[in-house]
Amino acid sequence: MGWLIFLAMALVVAALLWRFGRLPKGGLELVGAALFLAVAGYAWQGSPGLPGKPTPPPAEVRMPDSDAAVARQKMFSKIGSDADVLRSADGLQSQGLTLYAIAIIKNGLEKRPRSADLWVGLGNEFVIHGGGMMSPAAQLAFQRAAQLAPDHPGPPFFMGLAYAQAGQFDRAESVWRALLDRAPANASWRPELEQRLVEIERMKQGMTR
Repeated sequence: MGWLIFLAMALVVAALLWRFGRLPKGGLELVGAALFLAVAGYAWQGSPGLPGKPTPPPAEVRMPDSDAAVARQKMFSKIGSDADVLRSADGLQSQGLTLYAIAIIKNGLEKRPRSADLWVGLGNEFVIHGGGMMSPAAQLAFQRAAQLAPDHPGPPFFMGLAYAQAGQFDRAESVWRALLDRAPANASWRPELEQRLVEIERMKQGMTR
């Protein structure tokens, strides 16, 4: 079948060039030679006898949920406009589209500029986009969230998480211990915070060995 298709196409090309190409004297012989070389090359390198096999579509690449996204689900509301925006950003981030994730949160902040949840989400996305580094933009986003919701554990918790991911363990420990000092004894997120502090201490000890 491959041979028949290729020969048919070669004949069609030759006929069109002969009819409409207005070739100069001797041009038809050159075209014939070129088509002959094409057929010879196909016979040499082609595999007309093999059955066709379409190229499969590339597999969808999906990154795992970030540590911040998993932790945020324990501290922030899972319903409402802000939660919808953050879920959309998580979906984009999981595909590696961090700039789009940042953009969608910024768009949400244009409508709700006093949303501490969105400011925290923006800070987290800046950290992820920066390869785990705490950039000035991320730090400002976390600070803005803390100003808007000084009693909410989210802003300091995620700021500490960003510091920890960046390897700034002393800063992370300082932020988290201050949060733990004012945390209610029955706070649902207190055990998680205590566990994070244990991990920080363990990492610091490993670095000094």
